Amino acid sequence: MSIKEIIIIKPLLTEKMNALQEKERKYGFVIHPKANKIEVKKAVEDRFDVKVEKVATIQMGGKQKQITVRSGGRVIRTSGRRSNWKKAIVTLKEGEKIDFYQGKTAV
Repeated sequence: MSIKEIIIIKPLLTEKMNALQEKERKYGFVIHPKANKIEVKKAVEDRFDVKVEKVATIQMGGKQKQITVRSGGRVIRTSGRRSNWKKAIVTLKEGEKIDFYQGKTAV
C-alpha cells in the first residue's frame, strides 16, 4: 500500500475532540507520519465528502512506560517507549459536519 491509501489511520474520539467538534467544527485524526497538510485535506474531503477550511498537524512523541514483571519469585522492573505518531486537526467550513457513527464512512 502507498502512503496515499493510508493517510488517515483513525479518528481521535476523545472528550476534548468532541468538545472541539461541537463548538468549533474541528475534527482530530491520527495520520501517517509522512503525510502533509495538502494530502490530509484531500483525503478528508474525498472520504467524508466535506469541505475543509484548514489543517493543523502536530508531531506527538511516544510516552515512556514502565512495567513490573514477576518471574520465578523475582521482580523485574523494565521500561519501554510507545511509538511516535502524528495528529491532524481539521477545521471544516461553515455548515459542514462529519458523523463518525452513521453512514458509509462510519468507523
